Amino acid sequence: MKSCLIIALALLAGIPLAQADTPPPPPAPGTSAPTPAASNPKIVAQPVVQPVPQKAKAVARTSWAKRKRQIWPPEANVKAANRSAMREPQPFGFINAVQVYPWAEGALYRLMAAPGAVTDVTLQAGETIVSVAAGDTVRWTVGDTSSGAGDAKRAHILIKPFAAGLSTNLIIATDRRTYHLEMLSTQGTAMAAISWLYPQGELIAIARKVPEGQGAPTDRAGEGHARPEAAALGLPVERLNFAYAIEGDAPSWRPLRAFDDGRQTYIEFPASIAVGEAPPLFVIGSAGEAQLVNYRMSGHFYVVDRLFEAGELRLGGKKQVIVRISRKGGVAASGAERKAS
Repeated sequence: MKSCLIIALALLAGIPLAQADTPPPPPAPGTSAPTPAASNPKIVAQPVVQPVPQKAKAVARTSWAKRKRQIWPPEANVKAANRSAMREPQPFGFINAVQVYPWAEGALYRLMAAPGAVTDVTLQAGETIVSVAAGDTVRWTVGDTSSGAGDAKRAHILIKPFAAGLSTNLIIATDRRTYHLEMLSTQGTAMAAISWLYPQGELIAIARKVPEGQGAPTDRAGEGHARPEAAALGLPVERLNFAYAIEGDAPSWRPLRAFDDGRQTYIEFPASIAVGEAPPLFVIGSAGEAQLVNYRMSGHFYVVDRLFEAGELRLGGKKQVIVRISRKGGVAASGAERKAS
């Protein structure tokens, strides 16, 4: 039965009957049997590690730095506040070799020292040292002494570093205020001395020169005695107006600030005004003309016996140096504010 089925399939496929059931003939003598054709080999690509471009590395570092800043914002805030509070030595702040800083609460003052030199920190006359603390007491020498006697007695802090390239801070607490110094040592540049101006103290001296009959106002309780600041200053803080703009050239005598007490205008100059030529003051009228005005000099202040909207300090001949002082809001507006208060 099986053989009959094979014969039938062979006939249908058109294959000769002899080929359908006959194995292939053996190879001829002297020849080798044919080898089956080899299939095409499959090529598998190996992964290649490419180097990271420098730009990508820089982007990665920048991203990490940004994330780090986001993680630690308080540190950035402290650095920004310290930069803003730093007071550096200025050319117009020197009187001979002494750098004179205007004192302000919370400010940081730069002190530059050098090995083999002593820098003198001079405090206000009559001021008493309570404590002195330095961040680095191993590589910096800090001592104190005094000069003068009585009301003119002054305390001095003496600073000396052991090497260049050092930095630390110094805090001086006195019976009147606290000083914060940022100290830096260089190879050979050292400040001979630093001291401070005290605007409030200068105002006290000016107020004590107020003529009799213009006494200080009494306190709100109506007890007839003057308030402490009024008795000392004659210029109550709530009546001082500092809304003045100072513009123009930048000479060594350029004013630090201007303010008024409702009656008089005060112009504060750097301490160097005492050893240089003082510029005359002109008040600018409504038509833009310059007018002379009565004023006097007390310490490093001009005291003007009136209020004005705009004034100019002029010094020089053909090439005049001009500094303009403008009152913000005008005299009338400020007067109305004072009446309202």
